[in-house]
Amino acid sequence: MDALYHRLLVADFPSCFGFYRAVLPPLTGAALVKGTPDGPYATWDLDGQAVLSLFDRGMLAAAVGTAALPAEPAAAQDGTMLVLQVEDVGRAFDLCRGYGADPVAGPTDRPEWGPGLRTAHLRDPEGRLIELQSY
Repeated sequence: MDALYHRLLVADFPSCFGFYRAVLPPLTGAALVKGTPDGPYATWDLDGQAVLSLFDRGMLAAAVGTAALPAEPAAAQDGTMLVLQVEDVGRAFDLCRGYGADPVAGPTDRPEWGPGLRTAHLRDPEGRLIELQSY
């Protein structure tokens, strides 16, 4: 049973599916176990446990009664980010950029955050913040 995992609610399912299908296997070892670019759902597992899933945002909004609300909030600081621990932050950064991620902050050593910590930050096709880290 999957106790806890991330489900991203996405508006542009084909773009997000393509991005995560390309980067999750080499970065995390997770394999696609369900889903197609047509949506509305996809999930990637590692060792039988869910790592990440995507779900059509409009479908969920209709199910929970929020379809009439704005899809995007006003400009604000990020409230969440997806963190992926990787072996080589620079290579992972280049891989994600190659599949359409927008760079935010390149590979940087961050000893003030933790001993030996190196990070990079990007945005996925819908603008979600992703942190790549190694330590």
